[in-house]
Amino acid sequence: MIVTSVTVRVPAKINLQLAVGPLRPDGYHDLVTVFHAISLFDQVSVVPAATDGVSVSGEGAEQVPEGNDNLALKAVAALRAEIARRGSGPRGLAGHGPAPGDSRGVAITISKRIPVAAGLAGGSSDAAAALVACNELWGAGLSQRELCEVAAGVGSDVAFAVLGGTAVGRGRGERLTRALVPPATYHWVLAFADGQLSTPEVYGTLDRLREAGAAAARGGAPAGERGAEPAATQPQLSTQLMAALRAGDPRRLGRSLSNDLQAPAISLFPALRKTLAAGREFGALGALVSGSGPTCFFLARGASHATDLAVALSGAGVCRSVARATGPAPGAAVIGPQPP
Repeated sequence: MIVTSVTVRVPAKINLQLAVGPLRPDGYHDLVTVFHAISLFDQVSVVPAATDGVSVSGEGAEQVPEGNDNLALKAVAALRAEIARRGSGPRGLAGHGPAPGDSRGVAITISKRIPVAAGLAGGSSDAAAALVACNELWGAGLSQRELCEVAAGVGSDVAFAVLGGTAVGRGRGERLTRALVPPATYHWVLAFADGQLSTPEVYGTLDRLREAGAAAARGGAPAGERGAEPAATQPQLSTQLMAALRAGDPRRLGRSLSNDLQAPAISLFPALRKTLAAGREFGALGALVSGSGPTCFFLARGASHATDLAVALSGAGVCRSVARATGPAPGAAVIGPQPP
C-alpha cells in the first residue's frame, strides 16, 4: 500500500528535574534532566508536495515561523539527508518516497494545542512528529532508536518527543535513557502565562545570577543575601526524585521536583511567583516552572483533585488559562496513514 498522507500525534513535555551545569565554551550548558511526556498533544500531518512547506493553526499559530527557521522543516531536511547518506535517497526501504536527487518535498500541517515558547517543547515536539510522519510517508523504515539519533541533531528536546514516557536526558538533553520505573499515572495541572520567555534569555540570566553569587561568595557574603544563585557545579541526577518515581508515590514526587531555571524565569517574569504560590495554597503536591517557562505545572493527588485545582487556579486570576493532563504519555505516534 502506498501511503499518501500521514498524521502523527505528539506530546508536550515537562521536566521533573532540570539541573544546569556551567556555561560551556560552545555556549551550551551540560544538563541532567528528567523528561516526562504529558497528554497535551499537537497533531502534525504530511503529504507529498512540490516543495517543502509548513502551515500552522491553533494555539499560538501566528508565533510559529513558517519559513526555514521552522524546526519541523529542519527535521524533514535532516531525515532526507540521513536516508540519502544510507545510499538509497528518500525512497527508503519500501521505495515509496521520492527517488535519489528528486526535489519533491512535503507539505506539513501543524495543529497546535501546545503553547509556543512556554517551556513545554512544542516546537521540538512538532519536529519529532515530522520525523515520524515522513519516515512513514517515505517508507524509510528507520527504527525509533534511529529516529532519535536523527532528532538529536535537530534540537535538544526533539529526541525525547520521539521517545516519550519518562526519560533521563544528559548533554544538551539529547542523550536519553529510559527511566526504569514501574507503570504509574500522574495527574498534572498546567497554568499558561499571559506572555512568553526566551530560552536563551533565561539561561543567560541564570549565568549572570550565578556570577553574582560567585562574586558574593568571594566577598564573604552568602549568595542568597544578594538575590543571586550559588555558583554552578556539574549537574547530578536527583536520587530522591528517581526513588519517588520507582515507588510510584505522588507525594514524594511532588517534594522532589526541581528546576535550576526557575529562579531566573521568575526574575524575568515575576508574576510566576504568585502562580506557584496559588497552586501550593490550593493543595498541589508539587509546583514548578516548566523548563525555561513561563508555564507552571502542579502535581495533583488524583483526577478529582486535578479538576478542583484547575478550577481554583483559573478563578484566582493568576494565569491566562489552565489545562489538565496525565503522564507519562507515549512519544510521537502515527494515528492516521491514509491510502489513496
